[in-house]
Amino acid sequence: MTTLWQETPLIQSQYISRLLGCSAYLKLENLHPSHSFKQRGLSLFVERAKERYGPSLHAIAASGGNAGLAAASASNRLGVRCTVYIPKGVAERTLQLIKGENAQVIVVGDFYSQALKAAQDAVDAEEEAVMIPAYDDPILWEGHGSMISEISQQLDRKPDAIFCSVGGGGLLGGIITGCEKSGWSDVPIVALETEGSNCFHYSMLLNGQRSSPFSQNLPSYVEIIEGNEEHVRLAHFSAFSSMASGSLGASQPSARVVKMALERSGRVKCVTVPDELSMQAAIDFSRDHKQLIELACSTTLTPAYNASLFDKLVPADESTRGDRVVVFIVCGGFKISIKDILDYEAILQTSSASKGSEGWEVVIGDGETTLLERHRI
Repeated sequence: MTTLWQETPLIQSQYISRLLGCSAYLKLENLHPSHSFKQRGLSLFVERAKERYGPSLHAIAASGGNAGLAAASASNRLGVRCTVYIPKGVAERTLQLIKGENAQVIVVGDFYSQALKAAQDAVDAEEEAVMIPAYDDPILWEGHGSMISEISQQLDRKPDAIFCSVGGGGLLGGIITGCEKSGWSDVPIVALETEGSNCFHYSMLLNGQRSSPFSQNLPSYVEIIEGNEEHVRLAHFSAFSSMASGSLGASQPSARVVKMALERSGRVKCVTVPDELSMQAAIDFSRDHKQLIELACSTTLTPAYNASLFDKLVPADESTRGDRVVVFIVCGGFKISIKDILDYEAILQTSSASKGSEGWEVVIGDGETTLLERHRI
């Protein structure tokens, strides 16, 4: 029997634990063969498709990055044919990594939507071809949720919160599904996004009482979408301004995951942070843990390196502060290099020089804002 994925380590970070005054654990999903948590759900999806279609299955995906590599990696391990459609302009290293998993790569169109259409046309033309979804499918969530089953065995108690980044909702859907399976539905989840790619945060607010300017005055590039089978309102983005949008930039989130987040007993708290905070977290993590992570991943760690923000998200009185146990999902992603880290340092130096002591603004829930002090690079 093919092993779809290996259990990933859960390590206690002494650096982050000391900074926050709690027990902070890191679930290292960046250690999968495809460098991200997507190895789990996409592997399960391809396996289920192979059970249905047999070894002649043709797995097809449209992606400019992590989902494409995970699809190719899963298909390679399961011995099925895989083709990944990619828009023009994707880095040569991305093409090499996907081809290295014995997948065919077809570069087509200037935008992801055009690559997606070409992929769908190929699926429609071949009886044994299946489109691999990027984030909106229960099988993906079931696979991704296996990380929570592992954490429940690796920890000796329920955490006080689980932190993750969110784009279209694939990872979050997996965490919610995994929590339900492990009896952790009451565990709070903190879902973080960057400003300019925060379609999930806006979507959550569209389905509640909108009382702040943040939720009432939507940016010009955000359109409200209604009429889906889950009967929830979604924020649809027609443009992105975040540097993390290459991985977090879904046009709109999964309607089902939005509904799951709205209904879960442990709640999902949404947070929007500026790119600069994600850059700083990526720099800090590379220094402390000697690992490189994408902005989409380092967004999760912004509260890990800002104690005042963390205390707002996981409040505790003085007598219980040190008893807090939290888990940060280090979701991974391969689109990162040493040069990127150096570029982030340069951007932050320029930003600090131009804006002085002005803080970084973070939005929590329905418009609660907090200013975080700028770090010195």
